[in-house]
Amino acid sequence: MRTAAMRATVYLDPELHKALRLKAVETSQSVSKLVNDAIKEALAEDAEDIASFAERAGEPLVKYDEMIKKLKKDGRI
Repeated sequence: MRTAAMRATVYLDPELHKALRLKAVETSQSVSKLVNDAIKEALAEDAEDIASFAERAGEPLVKYDEMIKKLKKDGRI
């Protein structure tokens, strides 16, 4: 069941707003749909990150300086 849309006031940088309006026109979508889609995507990425952290919770911690040394030794940096 779909709920009614909620109205919110969001203050955007003028250049971002201009780009958003242009994209809306170019893609035949509303600004609201573009904003909602972007928020959904950002929240989904956060959920993926949280799941990844949970999966790796049991892994041993590695000190930063030890990791840098290992990366240099392996020729990665």
